[in-house]
Amino acid sequence: MRALPNVDLVTANVHDDAALAALLQGVDAVVNLVAILHGSPAAFEQVHVALPRRLAAACQVAGVKRLVHVSALGVALGAGREAPSHYLRSKTQGEAVLATAGLGLTVLRPSVIFGAHDRFLNLFATLQAFAPVMPLAGGAARFQPVWVGDVAQAVVQALATPASAGQTYECAGPQVYTLSDIVRLAGRWAGHERAQIALPLWAGRLQAAALALLPGEPLMSADNLDSMSVPNVATGTLPGLAALGIRPSALEDLAPAYLAATHRPTELDRYRARRY
Repeated sequence: MRALPNVDLVTANVHDDAALAALLQGVDAVVNLVAILHGSPAAFEQVHVALPRRLAAACQVAGVKRLVHVSALGVALGAGREAPSHYLRSKTQGEAVLATAGLGLTVLRPSVIFGAHDRFLNLFATLQAFAPVMPLAGGAARFQPVWVGDVAQAVVQALATPASAGQTYECAGPQVYTLSDIVRLAGRWAGHERAQIALPLWAGRLQAAALALLPGEPLMSADNLDSMSVPNVATGTLPGLAALGIRPSALEDLAPAYLAATHRPTELDRYRARRY
């Protein structure tokens, strides 16, 4: 089977329908990982709704029958009502677009994904390396972090399992954590755990607005806070990783090693500077 690498979708001119259809020629399956966490309502609609719609049309033109689409866990709880964030609304709409496209569709809904180069645990570890305390909004928000290797294996297993077409799988780790738990553990494993200051929602929105003024991709947005009002955990009403033959890896078994390797040298350099 020849599957289309996701990087080709990113680097190709995906705004050109003819170019997109040409890219799919001779392809047996497509894996769509394209997503954003931050942006305007128009940007979320473009990436999470319009692109899947155009991708489905291009698959039909090229004769591609098989698509694995990586969505998000919060969609499960936001689909039956008006989801609270642009991110979740657009993810829900994107799934709906693909569900009616007549493709052999497998949907994977992961919780927050962690791994050696993630922008989640590493972000909290880095912030605690420099901040004396951690002001934190949404600390009670619930997540079920899943290892990137398990999600990658889920994609492979879905493509190799014809019966997975038409199915939706919840990709989640073995344990549920609050955001406060995750921040504390990231700091501890990186060698610089800080005290947390719980922020009320209104203060969190002010913090997000201030962060949005900084150059580059924002660390936190008001839309992220809205998304966190929906638990990012498996519902248990859909098959999970076990149904694909995958035993999910625990956060505690993997994250301490890569956070220590990445962040502890910085802490040691500080001590050396004081010593000499």
